[in-house]
Amino acid sequence: MIYAALACNAAIALAKFVAAFFSGSAAMAAEGVHSAVDMGNQGLLLYGLKRSRRPADQQFPFGYGKELYFWCFVVAIELFTVGAGAAVLRGVWQLLHPEPERHFLINYAVLGIAALFEGSSWLFALTQFSKIKGRRSYVQAVRYGKDPSRFLVLFEDTAAILGLLIALAGIGAEQLTGEPIYDAVASILIGCVLCTSAVWLAYETKGLLIGESANREVVDDIRRIAARVEGIEHVHEVLTMHVGPQFILVAMTLELSSDGRRRHAIDHLEARLKRRHPRIRRVFVRVRKSDQLEA
Repeated sequence: MIYAALACNAAIALAKFVAAFFSGSAAMAAEGVHSAVDMGNQGLLLYGLKRSRRPADQQFPFGYGKELYFWCFVVAIELFTVGAGAAVLRGVWQLLHPEPERHFLINYAVLGIAALFEGSSWLFALTQFSKIKGRRSYVQAVRYGKDPSRFLVLFEDTAAILGLLIALAGIGAEQLTGEPIYDAVASILIGCVLCTSAVWLAYETKGLLIGESANREVVDDIRRIAARVEGIEHVHEVLTMHVGPQFILVAMTLELSSDGRRRHAIDHLEARLKRRHPRIRRVFVRVRKSDQLEA
């Protein structure tokens, strides 16, 4: 999915820059920057995925899973600084130094081709994301998702289609009125779309980068499984953290029975948790005595 989006954006970015050069459209130039930034984002995402799959070592005993979150945060910074900044500056320049557009036809042709490719990419990304979101709504799936690579392409394609519509409206309004201000405003609005996308992506990635817990249903299921294990009298505390999209670390405080069943209780618990939730890779247990005050 990421490779397909990368190839589409490369062709679209080139076409948009050519159209902007011949027509002088600020909105088309902003769209060219938008597609070029999307290319960079997908390249960073692929790099982050590759780095995050490296095995654990002495320096990073829990692996490199969080590196994906780091590069997704870099993507947000790139969207905000390069994408949004360039689009807004180009629009402001057009406002200060208005120049009428030329060759409207080439702009419409490129926008039509871009809409075809972006729409196809968006439908493909939407289909793939629908398969993994489960019963959650799309907003909830993004909000509670732990793998940014699964929604980032859909996120970018949605912003790209919105940008195309804004560019089309701005170019069409200038052709009808002869006022370059509409093209300039369209460029600034495209910058605002990119800025909004960057802020939302940074917000969604921040929690994962800091150390976000597993989803509530996973935590509740861990507690239920532990409560049913023979030899565990009481489950006091369940702490979880996503070390990567496919790596959940679990730390628990348990009260064990005083008879012989406690010997294998923790081993049984760990086996059941990993069987039920394959993403659980490490389980740490603190045993609390029955007469000990809870910390």
